[in-house]
Amino acid sequence: MRYVFAALLLVHGFAHLVGFVVPWKLGKLEEMPYKTTLLGGRWDVGDAGIRGMGVLWLLVGLALFVLGGTLAITGLLVEEQLMAFCFASSILCILGWPDSRLGLVANAVIVALYFVARTQGWL
Repeated sequence: MRYVFAALLLVHGFAHLVGFVVPWKLGKLEEMPYKTTLLGGRWDVGDAGIRGMGVLWLLVGLALFVLGGTLAITGLLVEEQLMAFCFASSILCILGWPDSRLGLVANAVIVALYFVARTQGWL
């Protein structure tokens, strides 16, 4: 189970890279066009603001990636770090709504699965 959970964290961390690549114009995705607004177009943060958000997406994605890698290699997972990064990811997903709505579901699944796995002794 540890490897399944680690893979989930790695994939979710990797998915965060989209939130960096698009605002920094390093790549184009039809599903996520470049824009400078948050909260479904309600808040225009401009080019610099959206690039700052991109950096936050990158940092949280790297953190999730490191958590997943650490879990896979060492078997260690710090609950406080997991919850903090899932919370940060959820905030980014809310700000990036509706494009990032699947990330919100992924965070909920990760947290729920963690608690089930912990209570069952799988992690």
